[in-house]
Amino acid sequence: MDSLVESGWKYLVTHFSDFQLACIGSFILHESVFFLSGLPYIFLERTGFLSNYKIQTKNNTPEAQGKCIARLLLYHFCVNLPLMMASYPVFRFMGMQSSFPLPSWKVVSAQILFYFIIEDFVFYWGHRILHTKWLYKNVHSVHHEYATPFGLTSEYAHPAEILFLGFATIVGPALTGPHLITLWLWMMLRVIETVEAHCGYHFPWSPSNFLPLYGGADFHDYHHRLLYTKSGNYSSTFVYMDWIFGTDKGYRKLKALKET
Repeated sequence: MDSLVESGWKYLVTHFSDFQLACIGSFILHESVFFLSGLPYIFLERTGFLSNYKIQTKNNTPEAQGKCIARLLLYHFCVNLPLMMASYPVFRFMGMQSSFPLPSWKVVSAQILFYFIIEDFVFYWGHRILHTKWLYKNVHSVHHEYATPFGLTSEYAHPAEILFLGFATIVGPALTGPHLITLWLWMMLRVIETVEAHCGYHFPWSPSNFLPLYGGADFHDYHHRLLYTKSGNYSSTFVYMDWIFGTDKGYRKLKALKET
């Protein structure tokens, strides 16, 4: 496995520059993972397949889904891609590299866990601020246009919020100056996680059934279907920040009622 990864990486660094890999390569990887993981939930919603695992009974119309996809493509090419290109000098300054040797799996795993913890902390506080009256009305309400989320709505947001989300995602890597392969793995896992949190389905195989402290779709879906002043559940990945600061009380009460 290691030799296969090294061979593939050798081909990339031989045929492409650091800038091409870090910017264009990261963008292509992001788009591929995002749409490949998110589009199946549109299929599930339109066909009704596995509807017994759907958290809300309401479905989005094809027109609403199409609007989301069109806006996403616009924002990805006009906001995300320029942001990735503009961030390249910062990451180079912070020590990002793409050369050999590749980092060990222990280093990669430790760094990615650190990134998840840092991102969740920054996201929690930023998300709470976005739910203040003015910011919600003028910025965050765009993301909440979909009270019944599906996977692709995870990145449907106001451009200003996209910039904040980008900051929350890159602050951890910026602190450690990771290898590009670590950054790519982090980006893939973060995209898959946020798509799953917005998917609108709670399956027997959902990660929240197996991973302690992981929020997942059921946790975040509650946030989308309530009024902005009472929603709670502000964390992106884990549940402990909401538990510590008491912003998950409504969700826990509802779960307790369902279990009785």
